[in-house]
Amino acid sequence: MQDNNKNWDTDYEWKVILLLGLGFALVGMDRFVIGALWPTISADLGIDPGAIGTLAGFTGITWGVFAIIFGRLADKWGHRKIIIGSVLAFSLFGGLTGIAAGLTMLVLIRSLLGVTEGAYTPTSFTATAVAGKPSRRGLLQGLQQCGLPLLGLGLSPIIATILLNAGLSWRVIFVLIAAPGFIVALLLWKVLREPKDTMGAADLGIGEQVGSIGIGEFIAGLAAPLKSYNIVVCTIALLGSMCGLFTLAAFLPTYLEVVLGIGLLEMGLITSAVGFGGFFGQIGWSGVSDKIGRKPTAMIGFAASAISLYWFMQVDSGTMALFLPLFITSFFTLGNITLITGPISTESAPGGMVAASIGVTVGIGEIFGGGLGPITGTLVVPTLGLSGPLYVALGGMVIAFFISLMLKETAPIKVGKPGPSAIDESGPVA
Repeated sequence: MQDNNKNWDTDYEWKVILLLGLGFALVGMDRFVIGALWPTISADLGIDPGAIGTLAGFTGITWGVFAIIFGRLADKWGHRKIIIGSVLAFSLFGGLTGIAAGLTMLVLIRSLLGVTEGAYTPTSFTATAVAGKPSRRGLLQGLQQCGLPLLGLGLSPIIATILLNAGLSWRVIFVLIAAPGFIVALLLWKVLREPKDTMGAADLGIGEQVGSIGIGEFIAGLAAPLKSYNIVVCTIALLGSMCGLFTLAAFLPTYLEVVLGIGLLEMGLITSAVGFGGFFGQIGWSGVSDKIGRKPTAMIGFAASAISLYWFMQVDSGTMALFLPLFITSFFTLGNITLITGPISTESAPGGMVAASIGVTVGIGEIFGGGLGPITGTLVVPTLGLSGPLYVALGGMVIAFFISLMLKETAPIKVGKPGPSAIDESGPVA
């Protein structure tokens, strides 16, 4: 095992985490910019505006399914071919969105986008884990993930609007935002190492990768991470938190405009709180767990997200009065999503199955939390009105809080070792 207290390769650590973070920021841009461009796209192609839900649903499902698949493959194949290939592929499919001539082609392209972004997600999280010093793993995994809410949820609507107002076609915009991905892929090709060549692999039980994997071994390995008590708890907690986040994000603009009567520009400012709050939460909140432990950080985060969302639901006017509780909700929700999918899943994974464990956690959370949450929100509208989906989101966060009580502590500062062998998986929470 490498000495974790000195002589860490910080040059590689910071270079690769910067590049992996840029890659994940572009994942957010490619995935979420279509929302801001959709009114223009649907009008141009003569598509029902409500079809955005179909596109988002297919993207989310393929993202989740292939996060599970490629998480497993990354533990056998290594990281370089999956990460570099997926960056090239999601940049390609992001740009190809601009040539779509109708809904069928859009669904196909966006589904393939989900496949490639699903492949990137658990593999990049694991590459960050093996590059980063264990004592700052939470901070580093937060930094790697924080670009998605900033660029995808916070800045992409602003960028898209500016480019549209400048006279650019939505088709050209998709090509422009795809271009940086090819540069990031080239830089990753020059910098990124396989796990066996990093200082953190041994601590996480990651050994030499093999070039192939049998079908039987592959299928058996898909469910293997669920043998870890903590991975099961992480997966259920992520279901709740993703249900809360995605349901809130899906219905927030309509709630503000229709229920509260907020104007378009003011609505845009208020909704940007989700992106900016999530950005700061993913930078800082996971890093707090490096100091006080993973479990108390998760518990505090879920309690705070539920309380602040309830606070938001009691406010009916005022830009800053609505922005502040929404910012806090996103800060803690996305901060905890990073904590669960990053350091806790990494440190709870069975030996040699870090990417597979992250893939299972992210994949199931994406498919069921991110998919079924908004669907449930739609189902309650006839009974509860457009405020109903916010109660669905609140319910998801409350469930996540109670599930977090069952987590086992994994932080190196608490358990004394950086790897999975330090975690007692024998039963319920101590």
